[in-house]
Amino acid sequence: MPDLSNDPCACHEYNTLTRRRFLRRGTAAAMAIATPAWLPRVAYAQSDNSSRDVIVCIFLRGGMDGLTVVPPYGENAYYTLRPNLAIPRPDSASTNRALDLNGFFGFAPAMGGLLPAYLAGHLLIVHATGSIDPTRSHFDAQHYMEIGMPGSSSLDTGWLGRHLASRPPMKPSAPLRALAMTFGLTETLAGAPQTLPIPDPANFGLNGTTATRTQRLSWLNTAYAAETDPLRAAALNTQQTINTLSALNINGYQPAGGAVYPNTSIARALRSTAALIRGDIGVEAVQVDYSGWDTHSAQGPLTGGMATTMRNLADAVAAFHADLDGANVLRRVTLVAMSEFGRKAQENGSQGTDHGHGNCLLVLGGGTNGGQVLADWPGMAGGQLYQNQDLQITIDHRDILWEIVTKRLGNLNLDYVFPNFSPTNRNALRS
Repeated sequence: MPDLSNDPCACHEYNTLTRRRFLRRGTAAAMAIATPAWLPRVAYAQSDNSSRDVIVCIFLRGGMDGLTVVPPYGENAYYTLRPNLAIPRPDSASTNRALDLNGFFGFAPAMGGLLPAYLAGHLLIVHATGSIDPTRSHFDAQHYMEIGMPGSSSLDTGWLGRHLASRPPMKPSAPLRALAMTFGLTETLAGAPQTLPIPDPANFGLNGTTATRTQRLSWLNTAYAAETDPLRAAALNTQQTINTLSALNINGYQPAGGAVYPNTSIARALRSTAALIRGDIGVEAVQVDYSGWDTHSAQGPLTGGMATTMRNLADAVAAFHADLDGANVLRRVTLVAMSEFGRKAQENGSQGTDHGHGNCLLVLGGGTNGGQVLADWPGMAGGQLYQNQDLQITIDHRDILWEIVTKRLGNLNLDYVFPNFSPTNRNALRS
């Protein structure tokens, strides 16, 4: 879930944006109820669509600095532009040196938890990528990336919402096809059928005492049964979702593969996501937000604030990887983590970085052509930077999303999911 605190290192627009997002989100009931031991599988009728991947989309809100997360240590200009903030080269004597990935790119040391997934070939890094729209506004950049159409103000649905709207459900009887672990539906999922904002699926239900829960649910079922659709269908699906999640008992979930999820918001969200996937209840898409990336001052890439944010992300995704790989279900899961834009190539006078352009994104899953950094590297020397200050975008992020949608989610409705877009196949994923 987003960090809604007033981050002193973030810009005014970002703090305003997070408050705006919070205010427009409705409340969700969340009192735990007693349930039996965790069920490893909830049985529903299978359909011929069940071989599609479940997609997990992590939005790293605030403008993640991809040049810190995956530093191009083979680029000399990187160290010239960032004398204080650059991640030391892998051959440095520093204890906080980069972890080598391919002889040119590395991981920041705080991202080390993801190295096993990378070495196993399950993690792909895409660099010098992002939304091609040049805006440096958090609000606009997030909007364009979530609707999947840079620069457009005509769409009010998200790319993932349109995907779900244009494909039949994997399980026809499932009440919930997708959820956003937030207090309001994210733009990415706007337009998706049978989709709810559920900030904590482990504790989703009716407020009030458990002694009268059954009676209250029965009354609601009767009250809405006489209504017309879509109100009737939405009410009944919500009630069925409450029952389904209660039966799943996410609080009692037992990870596989020796995975240990840290006690952080992003890890708790991914633990719940793993339970939903392994429970096989028909959820096809999960959106998770993770904020804290707007690092205008005191960035702290080695031991400070950004190092903590990176470590929280890496360790949570690493536990998710170990869990699903150990349970032998990673083969039908794709996770993508992306941010609205990167940061300027040059550090500022406050030991931070300002809004930029090009960035990196992460793709994890059993169908990913991982173990590599996919990049058409533009360079960072004089004359190579976008507007003389940012990393160039040489891979449209929709190239990667398009591959996920077509190769892993089985949707060929390209013009509907990504209007007015002609993709380039980057061979990021396998069919």
